[in-house]
Amino acid sequence: MNIKPSDAATVILLREAEKNNSRDFEVLMVLRSSKSAFVPGVYVFPGGKVEKEDCLPQIEKYCGKQDLMKAMSALDGEVHSPSAALGVWIAAIRETFEEAGLLLADRNDGSPFALDQKDKQEKFCSYRKKINSGDLSLLNILEKEELILALDRLYYFSRWITPELSPMRYDTRFFVAPAPPNQKALHDGDEVTKHLWITPADALEKYRRGSFNMVAPTVITLEELSRYGTINEVIESTKSKKVEEVLTKLVFVANEVQEHTPDGRIFCN
Repeated sequence: MNIKPSDAATVILLREAEKNNSRDFEVLMVLRSSKSAFVPGVYVFPGGKVEKEDCLPQIEKYCGKQDLMKAMSALDGEVHSPSAALGVWIAAIRETFEEAGLLLADRNDGSPFALDQKDKQEKFCSYRKKINSGDLSLLNILEKEELILALDRLYYFSRWITPELSPMRYDTRFFVAPAPPNQKALHDGDEVTKHLWITPADALEKYRRGSFNMVAPTVITLEELSRYGTINEVIESTKSKKVEEVLTKLVFVANEVQEHTPDGRIFCN
């Protein structure tokens, strides 16, 4: 049976790093739990499924004035409504907070939201646990703390659709974003059990050595990122980019499941 893919979003957070006396950038990667129903035990970027709460009309007041138009323009023809388009952007921020503890948001005065004080760190750690348990929503936090989602820091990078024969399918939009200042990543210990900052080149090298398990969309995304020298180059590349969907195909060969990309590459799962 061909399952319709659910909308999803993932965020590739970028930060500058020092390596071998030259400037480079790192990406945040998280290790999915071995108990996960979807791609268990692999390194991915933070992200997940778009939920109903991400598409509520009430959350629009906590977004910038141009964010709805931007989302509609970027996802024109891909989703069924303006609220669904905006929901993809909002899900990207919510999932990043849930899985990695980093919140892309601004204060009402336009200054970046920071977690630079212990009491604030403890408060938002508690918020995060309550979101993950279903006792609190992102909308509740935005209301309580008078925050505006920093959707303007998300840049649409790519779109991957899970193969048709997969038991769980997602239409996932990949965004790139500079890591928020004065915040530290912390994996949730449930959906993801580890996190690390790593350069795209180092992640690919570990993958080729067999010590860093990843799926095809992640590998190919890292390969593309590795061609850029700076964070600004990555972001600038999105401004003239026409994002096309990439639908891979599952092929069963003997006892092996292979994932074939449209350009003829084969990944073994």
